Amino acid sequence: MFAVLKTGGKQYKVIEGDMLRVEKLAAEKGESVQFNEVLMIGGNPPILGAPFVKGAAVQAEVVDQIKGEKVVHFVRRRRKHSSKRTKGHRQHLTEVRVTQILPSGGDGTGLKAAVGAGSAPAEGSGAGEGKPAAKRVAKSSGGKSAEPGADAGRPADVSAAKAETTAGAAKTSAAKDVAEKPAGQKPATAKGKSEGAKVAISKGETKKPAGKGQAKAAEKSGSTKPAEQKGGAKKPAGKGQAKAGAKSGGSKTAEPKD
Repeated sequence: MFAVLKTGGKQYKVIEGDMLRVEKLAAEKGESVQFNEVLMIGGNPPILGAPFVKGAAVQAEVVDQIKGEKVVHFVRRRRKHSSKRTKGHRQHLTEVRVTQILPSGGDGTGLKAAVGAGSAPAEGSGAGEGKPAAKRVAKSSGGKSAEPGADAGRPADVSAAKAETTAGAAKTSAAKDVAEKPAGQKPATAKGKSEGAKVAISKGETKKPAGKGQAKAAEKSGSTKPAEQKGGAKKPAGKGQAKAGAKSGGSKTAEPKD
């Protein structure tokens, strides 16, 4: 009787007593393992799986953990004469001896399943599942060590939500403190300055001399005309104005009436 089993992405046809070199298994030397992925059991009639035969198994003993033959990987680029690369590789393998083929009843044997070393869970992985949650709680509490058993019954999400609520309350209180600080005195100071300036002007205090920009603006807007209207000295008339007056008869002196 033979069996076709699958391990490491490959298929092997085996009989009892065969020696196999398979991809590295998570097992020690001398340990017994069981291959549960059996595709076919030979016999009369043969048993075919869909894809695996239910309850069938192949038991084997681990002989040794070895390395395969060295494979040389050489790369040379002919257009770049100095570009060469040589790498060697030896694949990790496990040598096993087939001890028994079980057409049925393989589920209740209790032997360790033959699992690849790359897909096997690390030792103590179950004990370390809670570590990330503990780190989150420690970070959310500001680095302070929590009391043992304080949050033992609480999930990590609840503790994180509580920490976020506390942080939000702290931000709100900080904003209130900033609002209550004497920063609001600035508008009052500015208002006081403006009122003091108004009182000083009403009392008749001298104003500061206007700058060059203000003087130019006053000239453009005609701010000097009111001084002439109030009785100030008029400028002498020009030649053009004198000619206009002579034509209109404005320069003739009025004759005295009898």
